[in-house]
Amino acid sequence: MSEFVLEMRDVCKSFPGVKALDHAQLKLRPGTVHALMGENGAGKSTLMKCMFGIYKMDEGEILIDGEKTVISDPLEAWDKGISMVHQELQPIPARTIGENIFLGRYPMKKFLGFIPVVDHDKMYEDTAKLLKRVRMDFDPRQKLGTLTVSQMQSVEIAKAVAGNCRVLILDEPTSSLTQNEVEALFRIVEDLKKEGVAIVYISHKMDEILRISDEVTIMRDGQYIGTWESKGLTTDFIITKMVGRELTNLYPKRSNVPGDVVFEVEDFTSINPRSFRHCSFNLRKGEILGVAGLVGAQRTELMEGLFGTRSHVSGTIRYQGKELKISRPKDAIDQGVAMLTEDRRGSGIMGVLSVADNISVASLNKYVDYGFVLNTKKIDELVEVNRQKMNIKTPSGKTLIQSLSGGNQQKVLIGRWLANDPEVLILDEPTRGIDVGAKYEIYCIIADLAKQGKSIIMISSEMGELIGMSDRIMVMCDGRITGFIDGKEANQENIMALATQFE
Repeated sequence: MSEFVLEMRDVCKSFPGVKALDHAQLKLRPGTVHALMGENGAGKSTLMKCMFGIYKMDEGEILIDGEKTVISDPLEAWDKGISMVHQELQPIPARTIGENIFLGRYPMKKFLGFIPVVDHDKMYEDTAKLLKRVRMDFDPRQKLGTLTVSQMQSVEIAKAVAGNCRVLILDEPTSSLTQNEVEALFRIVEDLKKEGVAIVYISHKMDEILRISDEVTIMRDGQYIGTWESKGLTTDFIITKMVGRELTNLYPKRSNVPGDVVFEVEDFTSINPRSFRHCSFNLRKGEILGVAGLVGAQRTELMEGLFGTRSHVSGTIRYQGKELKISRPKDAIDQGVAMLTEDRRGSGIMGVLSVADNISVASLNKYVDYGFVLNTKKIDELVEVNRQKMNIKTPSGKTLIQSLSGGNQQKVLIGRWLANDPEVLILDEPTRGIDVGAKYEIYCIIADLAKQGKSIIMISSEMGELIGMSDRIMVMCDGRITGFIDGKEANQENIMALATQFE
């Protein structure tokens, strides 16, 4: 019997113009958490999709308990004890927890002795047992849409371990969770370890990796770099192995000099009484204004209100003294305001369209000849300029954006808004779910935009990011602005003091 529950040897996988995996390796021991790390585009997700049967390997082999096996599709992976919880959850909110967990494999019984029907009693009984396994005390008949994101994720984990789960893949499981929710997830992971489940944990959060993992495998450019025991590893060592070079500073030196106030918001209040209210602030030319706050502070909601995707009952917006009338995103775009959404996949990229389509979609009116003919040559030039300026890794502008890594998708979305040459750029969680190297590149883009005189509002849940990148930090709590901190004086303590200043 092999000491490894699963091995992947010399796995190769190519897509048109890209070699995603180049003799990649992975070995998983039962009852351990194995962190899989690398920059966006390093091949982590591709390797997991090969293990889970979503992709067919070009070369290589998979061994389970030392025996060579073939996994043709996710159902076969499931039968062999391999489960995967994807980064982007795909719940069916209108159905019950039990129906979501047993989707596609409902327990059946015979009605009138010969008509197959779903055995709801058994389904909900089994669901209750599974929920107890992941420490969730919920009614299996409760609609999934009534749960929080973290609770939905626990349901996904319950679904994943419903069978004879021996290998569980968790892809960026904490990207949308609060600290308390992260702790609850870690307790579930520890329980599964004790049951002998091997867990593949993909994350860019170094503190989580060093805390929860037993081993770390690092990939770079589709290749296997090495595997190390987590004990004794440092963040600097991991980053160096991931990016192939030393990052002496996580944040670039900024040379922007904020000028006069150009953007003013006064007494902005949502139509929803439980959302943002009486918010007033200003923004200077060439300034990076960080926005801090805990989950529920209504930071995103306020910015969506300014951008016209949420309704407000009072308040004014001015740019260079002139009042802006914004009731929909088109109004904001036409008046020089752009917003990079928090939900990259849900409301950012258009996955079935190309990189060129995604970059040009917000500025197509600039590339129309004779009133109705698209000038594809100019669009291709726009794509090439953005590809070089922002180091977007894509075979061509015709490549589907959904095939790019998260960091490269984010650069495409930034390029989309820059094509409109906005004066005010709102960035909501611009580095969520992307690796250290790609983060640094996006920080450099932000710093360069500020140096050019663009005014930037940056929402972030990462304290270090806010402190490292902001000229000023605006803090919100429960829909209100509770204070401002100069970037040079900001620290976790004074930010948290304002972030917890409830009425």
